[in-house]
Amino acid sequence: MAAGGSYSIVEYFGGDGGYRCGYCKHETGNFSHGMWSHNMTVQDYQDLIDRGWRRSGKYVYKPVMDKTCCPQYTIRCHALNFHPSKTHKKTLKKVNRFLSKGEMPVERHDEGREGEPMVSAHEEGVHPPPQDPLEADHSDVQDISTSPDTDTTNSSAPTPAREDAAPAPEEKTPNVTPKPGKGADPSRPLGRKAKDIRKERRLQKEQQKQPEAKSSSVDPSPSKSSSNQPKSLEEFITESLPNDPLHRLEVRLVPVSFEDPDFLASYEQSAAVYARYQMTVHGDAPYECGESEFKRFLCDSPLEAETAPDGPDVGYGSFHQQYWLDGRIVAVGVLDILPSCVSSVYFYYHPDFSSLSLGTYSALREIAFTRQLQKQSPKLAYYYLGFYVHSCPKMRYKGQYRPSDLLCPETYTWVSIERCIPRLEISAYSRLNENAHEGDACALKELGRVLVLHRRTVMPYVAYARKRKGSNDEKEVEQYASLVGQTCAERILLYRA
Repeated sequence: MAAGGSYSIVEYFGGDGGYRCGYCKHETGNFSHGMWSHNMTVQDYQDLIDRGWRRSGKYVYKPVMDKTCCPQYTIRCHALNFHPSKTHKKTLKKVNRFLSKGEMPVERHDEGREGEPMVSAHEEGVHPPPQDPLEADHSDVQDISTSPDTDTTNSSAPTPAREDAAPAPEEKTPNVTPKPGKGADPSRPLGRKAKDIRKERRLQKEQQKQPEAKSSSVDPSPSKSSSNQPKSLEEFITESLPNDPLHRLEVRLVPVSFEDPDFLASYEQSAAVYARYQMTVHGDAPYECGESEFKRFLCDSPLEAETAPDGPDVGYGSFHQQYWLDGRIVAVGVLDILPSCVSSVYFYYHPDFSSLSLGTYSALREIAFTRQLQKQSPKLAYYYLGFYVHSCPKMRYKGQYRPSDLLCPETYTWVSIERCIPRLEISAYSRLNENAHEGDACALKELGRVLVLHRRTVMPYVAYARKRKGSNDEKEVEQYASLVGQTCAERILLYRA
């Protein structure tokens, strides 16, 4: 239950049938479990994606990892410790050259290197119901009462302390006094190059000449690094941009809400860019990427907007990060801001700017955005890129945003990608956790404590089973609860007709 007293409410659909794979194009090789989320708290969704679930609109699905043709591993990047690679730096410089001088690079046809596959976040074959199954009787999700059998004081199992709740900062080498005759003398200042000394003196003189100069208001604001440290991601993003560039790029964050004036004002323009992108890049027919599809997949979100005293200023929930170039939208990143991460849902852009590698550029901006939010909310320290599919070469680029981890499909623990790749080279599916004795810490232990919603009443499954004598849904409920885990099963309401 959220801080405001609301529950997450889902309907479980199972996952026995196979459908077309969006990666290898196998007609019936893609298997996943699915559920329709009528409402979802951000903490519940955070816990679900940490068990391999992912949303497409209000449809939340989990690949059947040991059965599907192209196993999809949840991947997260340690945003605080991220350093851009040479390819990332080239992309940032390319965009900055375009902004400052109008230089448009020659089109290149290596989509994987340019990061464009990142935008294919909602996999083919995911077919949410055309309408809300509860529309016939909304009373079932309003004025919810609690059954006397429901223990609300301890309705969820205690969440174990997570060792991976926040990334460890880069370790500093302790000061150790060297033995006589070995190493530098710690009592004397470190030797410095004459070039660095001259540079420092020159900077000091410039600062003395301009004592009242105001700091730059460019967003993201670069974190200053000393001359002997590598440039930060933020510095590369704003590097070499003049005060009066030829083109002006503005990044705006708007909540996905039809009650928000900024979202409403930009809705039609954003939908038009989405349609152009889908038809040009993915070959969709116009009817496949119309306004209704745009709304269902990228605007309808089950996540409740929430704020917390220790959360980011923008709050939690679903957002569109819009890229405005000279007053018009050229790209949009669909993001979920959750208690521990920024989760990338989808990204689309105007095809006229495909040579700028906007898929890669947006991912770098989203990592910088995660770092910005982490300053306000310390536990929000990860950037989730969706699924990493090693068996699909075009999807391996996600592993280039390092340091990063993959989620073990059996223990739901995080394993560094460097340790995972050798195993995935041998087999598309792998238990990534090397500890054979470790299991799922949130495995289902008590089916009777699973919460269900039946006739406007919240009750544990054991009470529901007594009321519904002869009910044959125990296997389905058990499968659902084992997939979401004991903790979520005792918080999320499973709708029972």
